[in-house]
Amino acid sequence: MTALLVDRVSWRVGAVPIVDDVTLAVEPGEFVALIGPNGAGKTSLFNLVSGLRRPSAGRVVLGGDDVTKAKPHQRARRGLGRTFQTSAVFASLTVLENVELAVRAREGGATRPWRSRSDRAVTETAERILTEVGLDDRAARPAGELAHGEKRKLEIALVLAGSPRLLLLDEPMAGVSAEDVPALVKVIKGLTGDGRSVLMVEHHMDVVLELADRVAVLHHGALLAIGTPAEVMADATVQEAYLGEEL
Repeated sequence: MTALLVDRVSWRVGAVPIVDDVTLAVEPGEFVALIGPNGAGKTSLFNLVSGLRRPSAGRVVLGGDDVTKAKPHQRARRGLGRTFQTSAVFASLTVLENVELAVRAREGGATRPWRSRSDRAVTETAERILTEVGLDDRAARPAGELAHGEKRKLEIALVLAGSPRLLLLDEPMAGVSAEDVPALVKVIKGLTGDGRSVLMVEHHMDVVLELADRVAVLHHGALLAIGTPAEVMADATVQEAYLGEEL
């Protein structure tokens, strides 16, 4: 079953097409990168997939379910997780407490990390997630003290706490120092294990080429090309559209 199907989706503001008749599928376990210059409609497409915007036309299908009219939290319950371009963590709580809160939210429980009965199970889940993203040695530190690249890892951990089957990563490398990029790439590379899928917006082409199984190119809101990284980079239409643009 396809993890995500964006089926002829459009979004217009007045008469202006921001996303224009886009069809895109992401398969289970697949890593797809979405590229294009600023204003191409990448984040707008993410907003349509995650439910922050309602499409003017078309439908969004998540794991076989039509979620076009579903709210963001309903899509999250169906296995969709998303990170954003700006960091959003509880700075005064420890790294571990941040993830514990996210685990409890997924389970519908209380948001107090110091409760007694099921705390051990919650903590063990949070610790496992921190190990997955390489933050197990930062568990006791206040989240506000993390370096920017580490905060990006924590944001991914918070999304993983929701047990997503599809992750939307919106420019995960934005603001990350060059020395922190390899460690973050390593974390992101491991996200497609166990059938989990990733759709990522990213401007760093070296990162895209290392991570993506396929690359989709948006241009003026429309899907210009899709294929393997090698196919897309060799596409004459893509080269013409991006003449003078740094992908």
